[in-house]
Order: sequence, then structure tokens, then C-alpha cells
Amino acid sequence: MATALFTHPAFDGHVTPAGHPEQVARLAAVARGLAGMDLDRRDAPLAADAEVLRCHPASYLDRVRAAVPDEGWAQLDADTFLAPGSLEAALRGVGAACAAVDLVIGGGAANAFVAARPPGHHAERDTAMGFCLFGTVAIAAKRALDHHGLSRVAVVDFDVHHGNGTQDLLWEEARVRFCSSQQMPLYPGSGASGERGAHGQIVNVPLRTGSDGAEMRAAYEARIFPALAAFQPELILISAGFDAHADDPLAGLNWREADYRWLTRRLYDLADAHCGGRVVSVLEGGYDLDALAASAAAHVGVLKERGNGR
Repeated sequence: MATALFTHPAFDGHVTPAGHPEQVARLAAVARGLAGMDLDRRDAPLAADAEVLRCHPASYLDRVRAAVPDEGWAQLDADTFLAPGSLEAALRGVGAACAAVDLVIGGGAANAFVAARPPGHHAERDTAMGFCLFGTVAIAAKRALDHHGLSRVAVVDFDVHHGNGTQDLLWEEARVRFCSSQQMPLYPGSGASGERGAHGQIVNVPLRTGSDGAEMRAAYEARIFPALAAFQPELILISAGFDAHADDPLAGLNWREADYRWLTRRLYDLADAHCGGRVVSVLEGGYDLDALAASAAAHVGVLKERGNGR
């Protein structure tokens, strides 16, 4: 069965100021990494407001919509900008993640990767931050629960920065196990192991600055994989940030493509054991363009390899 790839030209409409790391060229790098792969390529649909409202209040969506400029940029926080095309891009990111969930749960694809921008995992309930407008993966999790009737959804975030937004949006959600590894100390400063969620359903694994893939592998084997296995998810969502790569300019971990390949395979082992291989992965960070291309290729290559066996 095929691996679906959701993307759209509208993501290039989210234009950031010169020198901003979350740049249009990121998706061109991902496309370069995935070129030649036999994927079920699909356009990202525009999400209805109701999808955003699964996690964000209407007042916040209205505020973002009102802030979109006719030209140039509107600045929402120190590093989060809106261009004229940014809202469409963010809504298509949400739409793509929800469509990917629908497709995989419905049996139309073995798994899916969403190549979208802006990223989403720093957006809190009513706060845009860290390049992010809407909590894309958290919204996708809520769609799987409330639209499809699933009772256990896992979210795994391996971006180098903690997914504070995903954690905030899912803090009260007992039906989601959120597992996150992140460099500490590092922006945004959250993600300590004591942050456990309202129902003890959150697992944070801080990784020391300068640590490598071997340390990551040991941490996942010790804490995250057992927590996922005990939860027995019916769907695994991945916040796939590739900025833990040794070449990334915004952080200080030393992962390589082989580490992303290993991690994706191990997560897929869990998906095969508990949820029929149902995996949806959504792009988050990754700011060295060559490392992003190679890491995305490693990650999606495993999705394709495992999906072809279904």
C-alpha cells in the first residue's frame, strides 16, 4: 500500500523576512530529498475553521485572521511573522494533517507524510510563537479522537525544540499520550521530565546539549518506547522536526540521518504491534537545507519501505 505525501504550492506563500530560518526554501529542500520516491502525492486541502477550533478558541482564530497584512509582514511575536499568504498556508497545513488522518484511518494509504509550513508544535491555545500559528498535530489528534471515534492516539515529537504548544493543547486530554524528546536547555524552555499532564499522560525526555544519536536511542528505549507500548495506541502521529541534526544552526544535538532512520523504524515497529501500522507524520523544524533534505528522505524512505509491505 502506498505512502501518501500531502503538500501544496500555497505553502510557498508563507514568506518570512530575509534571513529568517523558517524560509520558503525549506519545502524545496524536502522536495529535493523526496524526489524520485514513488509516493501517492496529494494536494493539501484548506481546513475549515471548525478543525482549528478543535484546539484553539474562535477569538484566537479571529485575531490571527485580522492580523494578516495586505503586503509585507505582521509580527505576532519575536520570531513569528504573517505574510499575505500565511493564513492560507497554515490552514492548508491543518487541512493536510486532518486529511492524512482520514486517509490512513480509512485504509486509503498505509501511512502519510505532510510536507507543510509554517510548523505548528509551538502554537499554544491562544498564542502564536516559535514560527507557529496553529497546533497542527494536536488538531489532527483531536480529529482522530472526535471525528473517527478512536480512544487512544499517540503523538511523538522528536523536534529538537520542545513542543510546548502540543503539550499545552493536549494537557487535559487523557486519550492522547504525548511523548517528546528535546534538547535542554533550549528554546522554549519547557519540556522537563516533571511536566506530566493532567492525567500523567505526557512523557518528556530532555537530552543534554552535545549529545548524539546513541544517547537518543538509549533514552527512547528506556522511556518513550515502553510508554507507547503500555498505551497501545490506535494511531501514531509524529511531529517530525529534523533540527536535532548535527548540521542544524539553531540547536546543539548531533543526530545523523541514520538516527532518523532508526527512530522511524522503531516507531513503526510499535505501530505494527498496536495499530496496524497507522502512522501520520507532519513536518516541524529543520533549518540546514541539506540536512533537512537528507533527513526527510531517511524518514519518509522508512515510511515507504514499511508501507509497501502492507
